[in-house]
Amino acid sequence: MTSHPSRHCTVELQALPSRIGQVRRILSAQLRYWHMDPLIDRAALGVTELLTNVHRHAQPDKMCTVEIELLLDRLTVSVHDHDPRLPEVRDVEASATSGRGLAMVAAVSESWGVRPDGESGKVVWFTLPTSSPAAATPARPLRRTADKPAHRFVDVDHAADAHRTAHAPARSAVAG
Repeated sequence: MTSHPSRHCTVELQALPSRIGQVRRILSAQLRYWHMDPLIDRAALGVTELLTNVHRHAQPDKMCTVEIELLLDRLTVSVHDHDPRLPEVRDVEASATSGRGLAMVAAVSESWGVRPDGESGKVVWFTLPTSSPAAATPARPLRRTADKPAHRFVDVDHAADAHRTAHAPARSAVAG
C-alpha cells in the first residue's frame, strides 16, 4: 500500500502584517510540496487579500485560521475568523487605495464565497482549478513574407559584451 502525502494544511494565527507574510510562505511551500507550483501566485494573492481583510476589519480580535485543501481537481483556501459580519464587494472610487480585495480574489479564482461559521464567525473561501480547463492550443506560427524582415532588431556589437560573464538567475526583491 502506498502512502499519499497529506492534502490538507491548517495554520492558526493573529492576522498581523508580519504573520500574513509567513502564511504566504507556508502556502507557497505547501503548494510546491504538492507539485502545484502554477497555483502559487494566485493562491498567495488570494490568501493575502483575505488575511488583510481580517487584519483591517475583524472584531473582536484578529485571530483566524487558514485552511488549504487539495481535493481532486480543486484547491480550496479558506480563512475562518471570529467576526460574524459578512464582507461585501463594494464599488470604490478610482483613486481609492483600498477596497478592492474581494474583487481581486474573484478575478483570480474559479469561485469564492462567504458563509457564517457558528454563532460568532465566518469563513471566506476561494477555489482554484488544479488543471487547465482545456488542452493548450499550439501557438500560431509566425508568418514571414518576402517584403518584411525576419526580425526588427539590429545586431549591435558592443566591446563591453566581451567582458560580461554569464547572467545570474533573477532574484525577487519583494519581501515575503
